[in-house]
Amino acid sequence: MSTLPPLDPQISVEELARRITEPSLQLIDVREPEEVAIAQLQGFVNLPLSQFSDWAENIHSRFEADAETLVLCHHGMRSAQMCSWLHQQGFTRVRNISGGIEAYAAIVDPTIPRY
Repeated sequence: MSTLPPLDPQISVEELARRITEPSLQLIDVREPEEVAIAQLQGFVNLPLSQFSDWAENIHSRFEADAETLVLCHHGMRSAQMCSWLHQQGFTRVRNISGGIEAYAAIVDPTIPRY
């Protein structure tokens, strides 16, 4: 049985841009719905932290604990909290998107609105 190498707990927005369409990635956006309405990236599932009680108990039925999971927010703070929680739930390959959608808009795709 082979084991996967440990992942860096952060992923840069440049690496995200290169890998965003990989079908094996699980993409979670923890921003609020009104933030997602302003700016979003295709393929992300919105799980607002403010609605934690609505989705927390179903996390294992919606996502694979051993799949690489990338978490996004505005600047990287809320997504870091989510990464920590996911680890506590047994998720083994969780990565925080460094700088959040703000960095993605600034560095990768200037057509994404900034707020």
